[in-house]
Amino acid sequence: MSVLVTLRVKGDATKLERFVAQNPGRMESTVERGKKHGVISHHFYGNDSEIIVVDEWPSEDASNAFFAASPEIREYMEAAGATTPPEVTFWRKLETHDDVDKSPSIAASAA
Repeated sequence: MSVLVTLRVKGDATKLERFVAQNPGRMESTVERGKKHGVISHHFYGNDSEIIVVDEWPSEDASNAFFAASPEIREYMEAAGATTPPEVTFWRKLETHDDVDKSPSIAASAA
């Protein structure tokens, strides 16, 4: 069963967006490496004081292998002015039989 991985760090989301916009190929290569390691989904969220990454991976091992092979992630966090080490948490899916998924990206890909 897949795992949800959250990475939470104090930092400025706008600075991260600016860094990525100024260095377009860097994020693309990181995303491609993630795909090679089996990432199922990946999203950044943030505000003026915090950045959260929400990923789904086939396993903790796949996620850990990706991060070990991606030293540039530290550069992304530094560009965002990260003030704390990232807090990484692995989550397992609970079987509560109440799932709802109306994500526009999922609906579009199903069409």
